[in-house]
Amino acid sequence: MQISNKIIAKNTLFLLLKNAIVLFVGLYTTRAILASLGVQDFGIYNVVGGVIVLFSFISNAMNSASSRFFALDLGRGDFSTLSKTFSLGVNIHIGVAVLILLLGETIGLWFLNHKLNISMNRMNAANVVYQFSVLSACVAVLQVPYSSAISAHEKFSFVSIIGIVECLLKLGAVLLLAIVPCDKLKAYSALLFTVFCLSFICYRLYSKKHFPETNYKLYFNKKMFLERLKFSAWMFLEGVSSVLAFQGVNMLLNIFYGVLVNAAIGIMTQVGGAVQSVVLNFLTAVNPLVVKSYAKSDFILLYRLVIRTCKFSFLFLFLFCVPLILNMNFILHLWLQKVPEYATIFCQIQLVTTCIFILIVPLSMSVVAKGKIAKLNIVNSGILFLQFALSYILLSRGAVPVVVPILSLVMVIFRLIEYLIFTNVLLGFSIRRFLTEVLLRIFIIGAISLPLPIWVSLCFEGWHKLLLSTAAFLLVFAPSAFFFGLTKHERVVIVEAVKARF
Repeated sequence: MQISNKIIAKNTLFLLLKNAIVLFVGLYTTRAILASLGVQDFGIYNVVGGVIVLFSFISNAMNSASSRFFALDLGRGDFSTLSKTFSLGVNIHIGVAVLILLLGETIGLWFLNHKLNISMNRMNAANVVYQFSVLSACVAVLQVPYSSAISAHEKFSFVSIIGIVECLLKLGAVLLLAIVPCDKLKAYSALLFTVFCLSFICYRLYSKKHFPETNYKLYFNKKMFLERLKFSAWMFLEGVSSVLAFQGVNMLLNIFYGVLVNAAIGIMTQVGGAVQSVVLNFLTAVNPLVVKSYAKSDFILLYRLVIRTCKFSFLFLFLFCVPLILNMNFILHLWLQKVPEYATIFCQIQLVTTCIFILIVPLSMSVVAKGKIAKLNIVNSGILFLQFALSYILLSRGAVPVVVPILSLVMVIFRLIEYLIFTNVLLGFSIRRFLTEVLLRIFIIGAISLPLPIWVSLCFEGWHKLLLSTAAFLLVFAPSAFFFGLTKHERVVIVEAVKARF
């Protein structure tokens, strides 16, 4: 456990540094791109260029599948199978990229030109954005086998460096818009596609240099291929359903309310992603250890990792989210100056949803490590499809746009219950232990730490509200998290570590 903690700490430090830089640069980039494109073109890019976000769900799902097989082989010390696993993974991802290209150039292209609510004078630019987005999605899918190998080997220092460089290149793309003589929306899409290609090249070259098993060879084994294809197909189903629940609903909002609401959704996505990235670096570092613990049948370590990851990731995210939620309108006006309608309430609900969703991720890791994901993904996909269907029904009957993030929040709660049930059935994971060691502690901390900052936020405005409510929250949250969030053993470990350090 001590070795695992050191590995997690080291990898988390690399990823935390990366995400801190990406967070601040990304926030400035969003403000700059909104100022350069304007609200209308920003909304068009969010709904059309959102194809990249759309297929990122699929890429992440496929990445989980590939990383799982790599980590299992490494955990078992089965190095002879690694090369075969990689080559078969490349074959599968080439097939997925071709499928995305075919669907994008047929059904997707028809939907763009005949169903989306975009003014005719910007339709040509929207088509250019769409083409670059589809190509970027294909490149992202082809990158998955290489990024999976790097994650399985826990080389997160490289991931951090590439993430920072990629973020800076995206900022450079935005700054170049001030001098380009052509359509800014088209130019921005082309520049982002170039960044995606450069990232893919770096991942491929690094993998080939450091990991011999990532040198692709023409290899096919029917049994292994079908095993990996089956697992990847179930992960692909989850990715597709996530696409429908997120980007599909985004398109519904475009159909019923136009691109201005899509601009608000774009801001919500940026804020939610930025805050979530603060914790995802920790979860990314834990994931390979969860899979390797399962591969070694070390279930005591597996259960400890899941419980502690759920608890610590939530508390860390809660620390960021509460001040943001209480001061969201003021912060958005500071950040963007011109804030799209609905952006404030969208962001506030999204942060609450993110706090609950982060509890699902460690549970999902353990189920993916087990490998028996068919029934789970069927139920999970059903919930996400239901979210899309209910969104359509409500919006078609005149519901206000805010119903969409509220519905997403409700569905995340159902998904948490679903994952608890499946981890109990598949891994013998104690639901009672989760309720007492995670949810009960979270509830007590929330009950103690929220009343004072909420009261302060109602009494002040502007900078006074931001500073005083944040100070009031930290004043109460820190001791409540230490005494009620941590076990006696965890408190002793932290105190001893601080003593040893200072």
